Amino acid sequence: MIRRPSVPLATAAFALLAGFLSAPARAHCDTLDGPVVTDARAALAAGDPTAVLKWVRAEDETQVRAAFARTLGVRAAGGEAAALADTWFFENLVRIHRAGEGAPYTGLAPAGTVEPGIAAADRAIATSSIEALVADLSEQVKAGVAHRFQRLDAARRHAGHDVEAGRAWVAAYVDFIHYVEGVHAAIQRAPGAAHAQPEPASGEHRH
Repeated sequence: MIRRPSVPLATAAFALLAGFLSAPARAHCDTLDGPVVTDARAALAAGDPTAVLKWVRAEDETQVRAAFARTLGVRAAGGEAAALADTWFFENLVRIHRAGEGAPYTGLAPAGTVEPGIAAADRAIATSSIEALVADLSEQVKAGVAHRFQRLDAARRHAGHDVEAGRAWVAAYVDFIHYVEGVHAAIQRAPGAAHAQPEPASGEHRH
């Protein structure tokens, strides 16, 4: 029997988002319209690096200040030189920021390439409201569970017909279980989550 985790759907949605945002492969801050470059543009326009220093470690502040001062000097020439100086600063700032997170720098990504989930999280922050974000994430979790369950249920009806049909059912079963297990594991890792579920008994089978 499949044990269903007794947690609110919204909690599951936020747990998935938390896992998504914490994944090192995500490069939200590498985009030209991400928060790091956005603050860098504002800092350069104001001639004050304060806005970007929060994105780097204290030990990297001197390096960023030096790069900022050098950029301002070149920007004074205007035109293409200013544009190149800005890009140089963006690249160095993001590289230093990523290094502070222990993540590689692979270049700046074009604007508009932020993952939809992260963009939705940014909108929630900008509007000081999580209502739309919770609704969207909850619907996605619900759809993910429903899709896999429907596939599993359809395969189960034919599982006994032959070996191939049985294997199709097993594949659907494993996919469904792993998806639910992943959501549940993310919930248990989330701050403020209900107590962790006990480890399965020695006789229980894990897929």
